[in-house]
Amino acid sequence: MKDTLAALTLALLSLITAPHSTATTIMVVPVFEPLSLHGTDGDDAISEIGEALQATVMPRPMALTGAFPEVLVDSIRSPHLMPTNNPNYQVQEVNLLVLCKIGISAEMTEEGLLVRFDVSQMEIPAEVDLTSRQVLKLAIVAIRRTLEAYQSPQPQALPVSIVVEGADDGKAPLRDLAVKFSVGPEEPKD
Repeated sequence: MKDTLAALTLALLSLITAPHSTATTIMVVPVFEPLSLHGTDGDDAISEIGEALQATVMPRPMALTGAFPEVLVDSIRSPHLMPTNNPNYQVQEVNLLVLCKIGISAEMTEEGLLVRFDVSQMEIPAEVDLTSRQVLKLAIVAIRRTLEAYQSPQPQALPVSIVVEGADDGKAPLRDLAVKFSVGPEEPKD
């Protein structure tokens, strides 16, 4: 009995004095980003928006932790230095959301995933030959593709709503880019 009590006391002391560690899940996932091709000789035809632009939407693998799918959307606006083997390619940032100072956030609501673009600080740099509308359309394509890749193995569809905030004065027409769609398995029809 004395040995058992001593063992329990020792076990409790070790739990109390042990450093706190938390378990986190890290997942490697594809995150699609709207990318500028400025500084290159390429254009890309984006079928979803029906235009050939000096921009594209491409995935890159990311190791992420946090609330999914919200963290996926937040990660679409990650700084991106394009790797190169050409010393003449000096572009330091290609992610259009970062370049154009467009904020993005996502939260789960009762209706599904709500994605917000904050365009209050938006400005298109001179080297980016795109309109604000084209940049946001590319960002919507990136969101859709990222969520489709994540949601495809899930058992049910995810409703998604995208809204544009901070669109005051001259940016007000951008609000009409708000859109709703669903990703993942289609629901059975009666």
